[in-house]
Amino acid sequence: MMFKRMKPAAFWPLLGVVVIAAGCGHKTPIPAPPGPVSPSTTPTGGNGKPAIEFTVEPATIDRGNSATLKWSVSGANYISIDVFGAVQATGSRNVSPYDTITYHLKAEGTAGTSTAETTLTVNPGNPAAPPPGDNGAGNNPNAGLSLNDRISRQIQDAFFAYDQYDISGEAQATLTRDATAIKSILQDFPSATLIVEGHCDERGSAEYNLGLGDRRASATKDFLVQLGVPAGKLRTVSYGKERPQCTDATEDCYAKNRRAHITAAP
Repeated sequence: MMFKRMKPAAFWPLLGVVVIAAGCGHKTPIPAPPGPVSPSTTPTGGNGKPAIEFTVEPATIDRGNSATLKWSVSGANYISIDVFGAVQATGSRNVSPYDTITYHLKAEGTAGTSTAETTLTVNPGNPAAPPPGDNGAGNNPNAGLSLNDRISRQIQDAFFAYDQYDISGEAQATLTRDATAIKSILQDFPSATLIVEGHCDERGSAEYNLGLGDRRASATKDFLVQLGVPAGKLRTVSYGKERPQCTDATEDCYAKNRRAHITAAP
């Protein structure tokens, strides 16, 4: 059979149909899904409210160990953590609670308030048993010391800035050492209860300083509790400016009287 030669004018429309058909068979690649979002921190806020990132690492510890509480806040005028009071926008704290605890952060801004929480789980652990034949005192350098002796030798005062009750960096270091000593003392004197005294310098009225001393004592107790000291073993009292340990009218003397002091309950 003879085939007729196709004219060029008829060829080009046919070619266009073939090209279109080929294009319709080509599949558009599906975009890859976005990568996973890190679960370590979840910002809160929105609608102009403060944004918060609040974590504790590690999230689980054995009793006696410590973890690091970390936070970062933007868009806030005032930030506080329930157990520490006012804090800076970004920071961290080492914590060693006695039991599982949930920390709460609140950030206040012009558009509203945001909150966040993070939980630290504390495993009770298994304390090591004393060596055979050891009654618990043989390796104890504090054996024979009274409760009051232990307190006076091993616990130091925490000091405060003028008209303040926040726990400063220096006071944090002191109270961290105190917490270790207190836990050891309470192991040797399990029936003991300690009193956290709040003191002030002589400036201001007696009534005002009683309130300020109470806030200092409470802040000190809260800090010690977060370091693992049982809350039921601590009581607070304020003496305001009534029991100064220094009576000179100087700045050095005032600074010595702005303190939290720990004694044994009668």
